[in-house]
Amino acid sequence: MRPDPKHFLAHAVRRVARAEHPAQVLEELCGATVPSVADALVVYLDAAPSTADPTASGAQLRLSGTGFRRTPIPAQPSGPASSPAGGPPYDTGAQWHPGSQDGLGGVLGGAAPVTVPMAPSGVLAKVLDTGEALGRDSGDLDPALRELLGPGSHVPHGDRVLLVPLVGPDGTVGAALFLRRHDRDVFRARDRQVLGELSAHAALGVSGTPPVPHSAPPPPPPASRAAAGPMRQDADRLRFVGAATRRISRAMDLDEIVAGLCRAVLPSFSDVILVFLRDPLPVGDERPTGPLVLRLHRFDRATAEEGAGAFPSPEPGVPAPDRCEVRPGSDLAEVLRGVRPVFTDSPAGRGALAELTGDGGAFALPDGQRAILAPLRGRRRVIGTALFLRRPESGPFEINDLLVAAQLATHSALGIDKAVLYGREAHIADELQRTMLPETLPSPPGIRLAARYLPAAESARVGGDWYDAIPLPGSRVALVVGDVMGHSMTSAAIMGQLRTTAQTLAGLGLPPQEVLHHLDEQAQRLGAEHMATCLYAVYDPVSHRITIANAGHPPPVLLHPGGRAEVLRMPPGAPIGVGGVDFEAVELDAPGGATLLLYTDGLVESRLRDVWTGIEQLREKAGTTGRLAGPGRPPALEALCDDVLDMVGPGDRDDDIALLAARFDGIVPGDVAYWSLEPEDAAPGQARRLARRTLSRWKLEELGDSVELLVSELVTNAVRHSSRPVTLRLMRTDVLRCEIGDDAPELPRLRRARPTDENGRGLYLVSRLAMRWGAARLSTGKIVWFEFARP
Repeated sequence: MRPDPKHFLAHAVRRVARAEHPAQVLEELCGATVPSVADALVVYLDAAPSTADPTASGAQLRLSGTGFRRTPIPAQPSGPASSPAGGPPYDTGAQWHPGSQDGLGGVLGGAAPVTVPMAPSGVLAKVLDTGEALGRDSGDLDPALRELLGPGSHVPHGDRVLLVPLVGPDGTVGAALFLRRHDRDVFRARDRQVLGELSAHAALGVSGTPPVPHSAPPPPPPASRAAAGPMRQDADRLRFVGAATRRISRAMDLDEIVAGLCRAVLPSFSDVILVFLRDPLPVGDERPTGPLVLRLHRFDRATAEEGAGAFPSPEPGVPAPDRCEVRPGSDLAEVLRGVRPVFTDSPAGRGALAELTGDGGAFALPDGQRAILAPLRGRRRVIGTALFLRRPESGPFEINDLLVAAQLATHSALGIDKAVLYGREAHIADELQRTMLPETLPSPPGIRLAARYLPAAESARVGGDWYDAIPLPGSRVALVVGDVMGHSMTSAAIMGQLRTTAQTLAGLGLPPQEVLHHLDEQAQRLGAEHMATCLYAVYDPVSHRITIANAGHPPPVLLHPGGRAEVLRMPPGAPIGVGGVDFEAVELDAPGGATLLLYTDGLVESRLRDVWTGIEQLREKAGTTGRLAGPGRPPALEALCDDVLDMVGPGDRDDDIALLAARFDGIVPGDVAYWSLEPEDAAPGQARRLARRTLSRWKLEELGDSVELLVSELVTNAVRHSSRPVTLRLMRTDVLRCEIGDDAPELPRLRRARPTDENGRGLYLVSRLAMRWGAARLSTGKIVWFEFARP
């Protein structure tokens, strides 16, 4: 299953945006694209970053790094490339070598040139000047590659090469070359669009976060810009605002947005920044209650390497104020209401600053126009404020810097609004997904259970995968795993309805194939466009058998003690929602100590491998884990689940994953006693004698009186309403369980008998004496059961 381009691009952009310097930007670009969408990456950047345009006369491109899959990249065959069936799976890792050419000889036919001169009239300059990704459909690609890589190089045939210009805010800053192996699919239009957008974000990171080498002199203070002309200052401000707002707007998380603002302004715009946010932050149209309280969210200052020492404070180590309650009618309230940034040397600004930072003077502030207070107003209301400070050695702010602060505050506030709303939606999605899945797994006799669920991605927190374990009458348990197609609230809602339907059908004691048939009908009633796969199994710990029916779901894997793992063979069936199809069930042995793994396709299928390759890898992984546990010893369930999930790499998960592991312990025959009694008056007495004899053999005589009384009451009720033999079963596990079955479908109800009633007291005795009791319908009648704790 190929990943959703939006989800992939969102994840990749976040990786690139978190980078702190150009080298890390390129490394994150490699990690995000290799090997998921490409097998090799070659990046050239402008050799002279100060050059306004690398395509100008005398400009050069320098090899900045190479990235490729960890698996060796074979040389391109001389003949036409063909895709061998069942080719080797692609490695999930990527290696990035800054300024290196290691591993690319097989693809390029030799070492890539380190420096490439740019001829203004050349094809390469023309291609980079267009700013658009170039593939084999353009006749300019091969001449441009000859200029870039040299005439002796050769690259993969067909549409397996993409040349993408890296265009920053000031123009083209380099080029990225994406390559695919000859045994892999060609680049499609969607790949070109995704890589083009991602490369644009990488170019912003490269041009917007210049490295600061320790040996280089610190950047000039803001005051030095006064020497330039007014037009140059305005152009510098526009470029700075453009780069800063792009950095702020591409973040999705609240902390990332605030950090992006701080990194953008230090040290080029201010030496210190304090960001105060409303506590609590309102979400959407939510109307805040209570007083307006501002809490310090982040306090950053320029480092010495950036040319700004520590901000002066009258007492070393005194922390910045972290909380401020805004008084109605105060100077701070008026500044926040006015929205526009102000200098703090004005009367209103001075009073607002004193209220914000504390009247005690714990935080020293510079004189003059070296502080700007910028309110942060979201879509509905003020959500905080930012305080920009310059140290005395730096030049003061100018009047136009208020416009810069306003732009930064506006974009930051809108981004914070977006992040808070996204956080609320993510919380709702998490809660929805959590409530749709079992909070805890049951502990039925004869079986142990463990489960895992992983969402597809941070941008797709809800999905249609589910698992369930449902205790059934007769100490059986139903194991269910399903997958509704899609990743949305709708998919999660459909999943919840199907899961509820499956639980209801399981309680009726229907066989697995009938449960799937009714689920198919329910899916059709919900809408013809809703389809799902499902696997439904019923395990009987007494008979050590399991019955499984499948509706288009990947087959389960059975791990035997000692490490032998097998994929169970069964009819695949059609997905739920197709309609008009029959489902078959198979009955298999469930040996003691064996482990059954039920899972969804997200565990075994991805863009790097097909489903059957993934199933085989799962079988091998389970077998390896089982062998490590030792001969004849099954592995721990929780550790087995973790080891199985480890087979999915960080860039190898396109779908959500549900995993249910069931360890078959079974119930030994010596711990089960079963009888069939004719529905006659002597049946209750016979049941009492059988129960007393069995409890004596199990050395549970302490429970004899209570068990005999309850057995007598329930068998008497069963004889009164039954026309067929009554069944009595005793089971000794961690508790003593007694089950009485008959062919009457009506379930008994606990009621309080009146003094004149001759019946209705049997269930009252059961509820008072037994630890637990219950009743369930079967296809042939019902079962009433009760349990006692073993002494």
